[in-house]
Amino acid sequence: MNKKTCLIISGPTAIGKTSYAIELALKHNTQIISADSRQCFKELDIGVARPSKEQLQKVPHYFIDTHSIHEEMNVKIFEEYALKAAQEIFKNNDVAIIVGGTGLYIKAFAEGLDDIPEVSETIHQKLNDQYALSGIEWLRNEIRLNDPLFFAKGEMQNPQRMLRALEVKLSTGNSILEFQSGKKTKRHFEIRNINLEIPREQLYKNINHRVDEMMDAGLLKEAESLFPFKDLNALQTVGYKELFDYFEGKYSLGKAIEEIKKNTRHYAKRQMTWFNKFIAQG
Repeated sequence: MNKKTCLIISGPTAIGKTSYAIELALKHNTQIISADSRQCFKELDIGVARPSKEQLQKVPHYFIDTHSIHEEMNVKIFEEYALKAAQEIFKNNDVAIIVGGTGLYIKAFAEGLDDIPEVSETIHQKLNDQYALSGIEWLRNEIRLNDPLFFAKGEMQNPQRMLRALEVKLSTGNSILEFQSGKKTKRHFEIRNINLEIPREQLYKNINHRVDEMMDAGLLKEAESLFPFKDLNALQTVGYKELFDYFEGKYSLGKAIEEIKKNTRHYAKRQMTWFNKFIAQG
């Protein structure tokens, strides 16, 4: 590699990205930037499959355990953080490694963000407060009424991005999708994409096994400690939401665990579709 290079390791949850990235980092004597929108939160550990203490001792990671669930987190904040982290790594290494399953974070790092106008802080706060009171069904209905374009084509499974879309629409009069130009920012380093794949049947076995391991490791207790904060965006996450429903009496514990496995499999399927498209467009 003749110039500074970032190796991007992507793929669905439970495929083994962390272990693979650590092997690569040791080979190149370099460091890792996490591109996971949940592993950055200090309060989340078991439920987000954060790298183990042993793994973090082997290879330093950026964007792990760096923020609180009470802080704002979005793709723009990540892009700025990750680019600074890459600069730090490149001071002493020709190779940096970025690994994660949050597609938009990886896309922002590799290609930059579209120029979306500033939104009204009043609207931002009002929507977040209303969402905390009224929940996901209210949010879906508001998007259906106000931004049918995003309702039809946007990420309607992600509350954070749904809130972002609604505040942009109400602040500017235009759908956030209309600001997405597709123009790519040229980075001052090479990017090489490595998208991990295994047979779907094996991936689903990995997911089911990992959920069982998480429960054995204390996920129920971790979720219980986070239950008072269940309406925060950071906790609209598979693995926690289902256990919050159990605490509220909506599910038995066995049913909640099965829902975690099912919803994680669905999430992995969406990740595979997203990354295959991203790599194909690269």
